[in-house]
Amino acid sequence: MPISDSPAHDVYAAACPCRDMLDLLANKWSAMILGALEDGPQRFGSLRARLEGVSPKVLTQTLRRLEQHALIEREVFAEVPPRVEYSLTRLGRDANLPLLGLRRWVEENIHRFPASTE
Repeated sequence: MPISDSPAHDVYAAACPCRDMLDLLANKWSAMILGALEDGPQRFGSLRARLEGVSPKVLTQTLRRLEQHALIEREVFAEVPPRVEYSLTRLGRDANLPLLGLRRWVEENIHRFPASTE
């Protein structure tokens, strides 16, 4: 049974376009980028410093994907050198709300999970 009231969208159905959005939003870097942008626009270098462990390649790919799905916007300023800032769109702010709850829940409950064997 679909989660939403719309019979046309069922995230459990293989052909449902909702799966792509779920995949994007469930990605750890996507969730952390949206969270990092909740305080306002940031440049690439600031995001990279805030998101310890992300490679420039993965950060670039994730930012592009978030922009393609209208969750963030990229603004280029006509300066020398060019300055680029990333910010949440309204859709991105809306998507960030449940992710904020998830991030907080993980931080508050991490001690309840068995230690990783990796």
